[in-house]
Amino acid sequence: MQRALLLLCLALVSGAQGARLLPTSDAQVIETLTAPAGDRAEERALRRQHKSNPADAGVSLTLARRYLDQAHREGDPRFAGRALAALQHWAQAPDAPAEVVLTRANLLQYLHQFDPAAQLLEGLVQRQPAMAQAWLTLATIRRVQGRYVESDRACIGLSAAGAALYAQACQAENDGLRGQFDSARDRFKQLLSTRLNGGTRNWLLTSVAELEARAARPAEAEQAYREALSAQSDDYTRLSYADFLMLQSRDAEALTLLKGQPRSDAVLLRLAIAGQRTAAPTARNDVRELRERIAQANQRPGAGASHAREQAMYALWIETQPARALELARANVKLQREAIDLLLLAQAAKASGQASALRDAANLSQTVGLKDARLEALL
Repeated sequence: MQRALLLLCLALVSGAQGARLLPTSDAQVIETLTAPAGDRAEERALRRQHKSNPADAGVSLTLARRYLDQAHREGDPRFAGRALAALQHWAQAPDAPAEVVLTRANLLQYLHQFDPAAQLLEGLVQRQPAMAQAWLTLATIRRVQGRYVESDRACIGLSAAGAALYAQACQAENDGLRGQFDSARDRFKQLLSTRLNGGTRNWLLTSVAELEARAARPAEAEQAYREALSAQSDDYTRLSYADFLMLQSRDAEALTLLKGQPRSDAVLLRLAIAGQRTAAPTARNDVRELRERIAQANQRPGAGASHAREQAMYALWIETQPARALELARANVKLQREAIDLLLLAQAAKASGQASALRDAANLSQTVGLKDARLEALL
């Protein structure tokens, strides 16, 4: 449950064009998806078991979760497609096992199919109102969509399910997004005063750091980020902290923070942006690799619509094409409306010199109910 509140679907896609490759026969291999070497035998065994009995929920879930983990590690949504295929037996089953429904919802969430994911979860919590993870994931999805009232209701369901700490953190997150910075921070601090494991402390402290950043309290935000990483090193926290540093033009520090991290698409995007800004020796190679990944990723149907955030970041900060970035940022906020999305819309609008687009960003922020001092400074 700890990571569900820190939803981040960062599979990188861009509007850059690449040459389309058409196979000449059904036997032609276009690309081989990688798997950790030590896991291949186990995966093959699971696939054989699944093929012989696709209705075996245990085998199907194990296989699907392996693919989802790989999708997160590599930033490759094709593995999420494999995971959905592993659960295809229950795609239309109203009485599918609860864990199957939850995993399918997580997969749809990863693929940015938020409404279908939420629909699955709403049905699931009606069947099993004590399933805390389903409530927490539902609250997160509705928050990502900028639907705070619906997220509040899921937080209440989470409390009724007996997950008091997560329910309080869930509501504090929503309150902080609405601008209730001090009360939300106090609630987080109260939760942090209890005995917690490193992962839970990291999660709560990262939430505090992001709240303080939106409140324009950078010193407090930085302290919380450092404490979060001290509690437990975490990929999401490092990326969020890197974004914080880059927004303050501390790109060299962002590079140091991400140095040595696995070169996922999300990490590479930030390495390329910060490296290009600082003229780092690695920048040229990072940008070239990023473009190659983008060209390949863009071949996937519908990829641009699902990952317009990353497309917009690439267009704005790497290609210096603010008009294109604005177009993509507009498309992005139709799908997801986190603080980073509205901030990106305002950044692209300001860079493109379009006052009407800045007004649109302000109006959307008001409609959603988001309060973010960083965004307001651009308006």
